[in-house]
Amino acid sequence: MITAESFCAELYERGFSVATGVPCSYFGGPIALLSQIPGRYVAAANEGNALAIAAGASLAGRRAYVMVQNSGLGNLVNPLTSLVMTYRIPVLTFVSLRGWPDWTTDGPHHEVMGRITRPLIDLIGLPHWVLQAGGDDGRFREILDSAGGELAAGNAPIILVEKGAVSPAFCRVDDLDDGLASRNVIQIVAEACADNPIVATTGYTSRELFGMSKHPANFCMQGSMGHASALALGIALSRPDRPVVVLDGDGSALMHMGNMSVIGHEAPANLVHVVLDNGIHESTGGQASTSDTTAFDGIALAVGYRTAVRCNTLPSLQATIVQALSSPGPHLCVVHTKRRTGSVPPRATNAFPPEAIRDRFSQAVR
Repeated sequence: MITAESFCAELYERGFSVATGVPCSYFGGPIALLSQIPGRYVAAANEGNALAIAAGASLAGRRAYVMVQNSGLGNLVNPLTSLVMTYRIPVLTFVSLRGWPDWTTDGPHHEVMGRITRPLIDLIGLPHWVLQAGGDDGRFREILDSAGGELAAGNAPIILVEKGAVSPAFCRVDDLDDGLASRNVIQIVAEACADNPIVATTGYTSRELFGMSKHPANFCMQGSMGHASALALGIALSRPDRPVVVLDGDGSALMHMGNMSVIGHEAPANLVHVVLDNGIHESTGGQASTSDTTAFDGIALAVGYRTAVRCNTLPSLQATIVQALSSPGPHLCVVHTKRRTGSVPPRATNAFPPEAIRDRFSQAVR
């Protein structure tokens, strides 16, 4: 294992003055360190954005690198193949190897990408190396030397990073008492929904919902970050006779915020969009999101939601959800939540295989 300090210092000494990416626990240490220095790290909304940001920095004369999780590699392919490779813009990308070499040691949502990450990169035709968990600073420098040669040739090399290859995060957690407890927020929503469908975004939100309610009409997503509202929209448009609630997170809502415009355009009267905003990507180590400068309620109204409110107390939240479930929408409710402490319930797939979750939910919704 190399330390996060060595990881960042070695890259900086080689002229990489800016980094960007989407959080993964494998890169928690470097992101935590870089985020303490203004201008050194840009928290991107999604992986494709991160690559484009780094490409822009490169065009402007700076050396940039990207850190992303392999589960989001699909988001990266478009700008990788049609921007970076087409214009031969030298960008270095680090990709974590979730679900590899054995996906059964990770979540089932990492199975496919864990299996195909390396073949996919081979198919695209990019040079790549694996930074192994047992690697040291010397091996890291060797890989960077090789990657540097590819960058000089106008290529976009990729360094695949095993779990434990870089020391973990030590993120500062402030304002633990500021906001509502996410568990209490989710409980109010679940009780108000009764038998109506709830789609919970990936991460701790879906785990908390599953921990308190195993109702078959609850779809607890794993993976597919940023797509919870789109999944809920498809359900709402297909079952206009039933209220549909999506429990979203700030990081998830930001990742594919364009879907809010689609929701506003389609205007499903039965959709209630709840955003739990704690300002961080919590399940990957507590890296900050950009929600502190984003007014989700203002955006929702601007793109066509019927109502958009912020709730700061549990009674106001309960009244808002009850009203939203019984009146034409779409509605948005933003709730500022605390950063979680203590243990978090296990994933839904610890109790049910993905196919069973699908079948239970589909039957309940139909």
